[in-house]
Amino acid sequence: MDTEALQRKALDDVAAAATVAALDEARVTYLGRKSELKLALRDVRDRESGMALNAAREAIEHAFEAKQGELERAELDAKLTSEEVDVTLPAELLGPLRPRRRGTLHPSTQVRRDVEDIFLGLGYEIVDGREVETTRYNFDALGFPDWHPTRSPRDSLYLTEDTLLRTETSPAQIHKMESTRPPIYMLSIGRVYRRDTIDATHFPIFHQFEGLAIDKGITMADLKGTLLYVMRQLYGPEREVRFRTHYFPFTEPSMEPDVSCPICGGTGCATCKHSGWLEMGGSGMVDPYLYEFVGWDPDEYTGFAFGMGIERTAQLRHGIPGIRPFWENDLRFLRQF
Repeated sequence: MDTEALQRKALDDVAAAATVAALDEARVTYLGRKSELKLALRDVRDRESGMALNAAREAIEHAFEAKQGELERAELDAKLTSEEVDVTLPAELLGPLRPRRRGTLHPSTQVRRDVEDIFLGLGYEIVDGREVETTRYNFDALGFPDWHPTRSPRDSLYLTEDTLLRTETSPAQIHKMESTRPPIYMLSIGRVYRRDTIDATHFPIFHQFEGLAIDKGITMADLKGTLLYVMRQLYGPEREVRFRTHYFPFTEPSMEPDVSCPICGGTGCATCKHSGWLEMGGSGMVDPYLYEFVGWDPDEYTGFAFGMGIERTAQLRHGIPGIRPFWENDLRFLRQF
């Protein structure tokens, strides 16, 4: 084989290639597995022939690399010259280059932030307690008797005999009372767990916010005024609010705030169990037992506490019939917010 003639012809064809595709065809012809040069290299028997063939191969490879870079730059220049893109056009007019949908905060997160803003405006401190609690702080400190049904494993999620996933955010308030002397104005907020049967207003996992105010001279009127203000901020002045007497182990006296049902407008439906009202949570004056538990004089301080669910607040705020959509991750539901 005439190595010099093959090299000259290969270099001429490389120089004559006008496109990257034509160059690739020439590369297969001269450097492919079945090319004349590669077959000759396999059959080489002497040192001189091998050196000549390898020198020709290297020269041809360098020529291909240089030519490919030249052709790619030329094609890019041609595209930049001939193709025009108006970067000021709205993205939706670009066809396949449509923008991705912008994400939004989950409705529960939106309500949580609104609740935090409301109480920060009232001068409250926001506290996020631990989700795994002991029975001492989750039950004993709050005055739950041994026979109370919420202590049962059928109602609460136990990890060991004396630790469980918290059933409310109140334990964070006890930790605060043990570490800080009054005045205390705080909001404990976060996720809680209960063995609730799923229905329109209940779910085993939900978010809760609980307020605690302890000072000298606090009365039930302060509690009612605070709750009325919070309700108006969350639901607007057009929604009706009522208070009912109730019983809770850690408050005395106690009451439950209700808000008129947004689904039926108060006429009665399945969501409100045909009562026209939806319960918001519990509230009342702090039981003197809690002061004694943390070593305070129950005659020196008074205070109030209340707790409400964030998902239920969002449900009432937006008129959503059931609480399940907040946990189903259905984008058709979440994109509405």
